[in-house]
Amino acid sequence: MSDLAAEQPAPYVPYAPPAPYEQSATSGQSAQSGQDDTGFARLAMVTIDCADPVALASFYGELLGWETRHVDEHFAILDNPEGGSPLGFGRVTDYRPQPWTEPDGSKHFHLDFYVDDLDEATAKALALGATEPSYQHGRTLRVLIDPAGHPFGLAPLEQ
Repeated sequence: MSDLAAEQPAPYVPYAPPAPYEQSATSGQSAQSGQDDTGFARLAMVTIDCADPVALASFYGELLGWETRHVDEHFAILDNPEGGSPLGFGRVTDYRPQPWTEPDGSKHFHLDFYVDDLDEATAKALALGATEPSYQHGRTLRVLIDPAGHPFGLAPLEQ
């Protein structure tokens, strides 16, 4: 390797790659097909488009109690303290949220979260800047809208 190549900084990777995959006793060869059913990819991160990644990362950081790993005007990352995939937020020029679905409308991706107390969690999320749409499609899941216009659900943790 030349001295010039050794002086070049490593490319910026916004998230650490997950730990090496270890097969569990239940994964591997499918008994019926004889084919490997472990998949070939692992989820690295879920990234949410938005107009202001700093503000949206702050909202979800407070909602989930997750720490910020990286933040700048274009991108922010929250680390999952349980060791799962991080949550990213990326700036999109001229971002416009889609309206929350009506009973017969189209549905977009959304995040669902378990909570201990649905009413208390709803009040806290609203205090952080979420809004509650008039349309709710179920009894056990409460849909809220984050400050960037994305729907997300709160559901009581069954005990």
